Amino acid sequence: MKIKRLLGFVAIAVASIGILAACGKDAAKDKTVVRVGTMAKSESEQARWDKVEEILKKEGVTLKFSEFTDYSQPNVALNNGDIDINAFQHYNFLDNWNADHKTDLVPIAETYFTAFRVYSGTEGGKNKYKDIKELPEGATIAIPNDAVNESRALNLLQSAGLIKLSVGANDKAKLTDVSENSKNLNIREVDAAQTAAIINNDFVTEAGIDPKTAIYVEPASKNTKQWYNLLVAQKGWEKSDKADAIKKVIKAYHTDEVKEVIKKSSQGLDEPVW
Repeated sequence: MKIKRLLGFVAIAVASIGILAACGKDAAKDKTVVRVGTMAKSESEQARWDKVEEILKKEGVTLKFSEFTDYSQPNVALNNGDIDINAFQHYNFLDNWNADHKTDLVPIAETYFTAFRVYSGTEGGKNKYKDIKELPEGATIAIPNDAVNESRALNLLQSAGLIKLSVGANDKAKLTDVSENSKNLNIREVDAAQTAAIINNDFVTEAGIDPKTAIYVEPASKNTKQWYNLLVAQKGWEKSDKADAIKKVIKAYHTDEVKEVIKKSSQGLDEPVW
């Protein structure tokens, strides 16, 4: 889920880039063309889709991409039938979208999981802290300011033993839900230099941050699956004219070749989950 300012994490609502024109009426009718909606692709995502396209050439399937810069648009386009599948969201986002918009979009394949990470602020060009346990009393931690990622970040801080929340992991946690804060941490949604920050992984490599410098990594748990990224389609897609082609896209994505591209191009940030 891309295109947020590095530490502000505000989704940029910009007009999508020629999305409907790029698809075209011919692509909508051609059973061998699958129209895929994504957010503006990072280098890592471009690399994995390049590999998928390479595999699909042997199957006679062509992908036509529509890239968006507003997180609300890929699901709108999918629900309207302007694209056949999209690839930008996890279960949590999809479930909330369907509930809020009374839609019935469905996951058709799991792709990868990206653990959230906490990064230290710097001092003299070096990380100020090497472990999250070193954070002092009153330290400032920046978190994403959109509802879904704010909740995930707060649960991450709870798993690190820094805070306690009054709501469950499947509920949307807000700052007002922090029931215990033994170190009196200053948890803020800010853009300036921070003592520590929970940075969306989309921007880690783009900002030149070494993922290995993270001072805490989101642990796997029974709640991890809600953050698995997905390929999503309309309900009933298996009865559509594009069903065979879409199944080939899933099969191509779920290959060892794509798995290796994901791990290498994302520097290990993304973990294939099929």
